[in-house]
Amino acid sequence: MNWLLVVTGAMVGAPLRYLTDRAVQSRHDSLFPWGTFAVNVTGCLILGLLTGAVAEGAAGSRLQLLLGTGLCGALTTYSTFSYETLRLGETGARFYAAANVAASVVAGLGAAFAGVALAQAVWA
Repeated sequence: MNWLLVVTGAMVGAPLRYLTDRAVQSRHDSLFPWGTFAVNVTGCLILGLLTGAVAEGAAGSRLQLLLGTGLCGALTTYSTFSYETLRLGETGARFYAAANVAASVVAGLGAAFAGVALAQAVWA
């Protein structure tokens, strides 16, 4: 029944990604893909929190499947990040393309580390 946990998480994560992306992007008059950036960084934070919670014994493998694999797997999107970065470069917005790559990596890793640290502070 592990697959059901993954499917359930994905059923929430996929529409949440779409709705969040559209809501965030509609508030910015910019070429930069703020919506995708927001969902990816949020997913990294959630996954960091979950990883820290599991490491401290506050969460188990079932929650990892539901939230980590299901929700975060559907919420975050490497393919859209790649596509949007490629399109920015192709349309001459190379600065935005480079900024998207740099900011996504730095913010994503920072959010994951912050999530782990927060979980350790709460459950250690």
